[in-house]
Amino acid sequence: MSKVTIAAEIWSFLKERKKLIFLPLIVLLILLAVFAIVAEVPVLTPFIYALF
Repeated sequence: MSKVTIAAEIWSFLKERKKLIFLPLIVLLILLAVFAIVAEVPVLTPFIYALF
């Protein structure tokens, strides 16, 4: 399955079950995961420190 298909299935599941309230939570978790991965790259750490 491609990533687009997985995202489409998750969207249809949330839409069918009227659980769209969970969408911000899912987006936040994805952003935190991306932030954690980027924080491990030593070249990008000065840019992360500049944000805070």
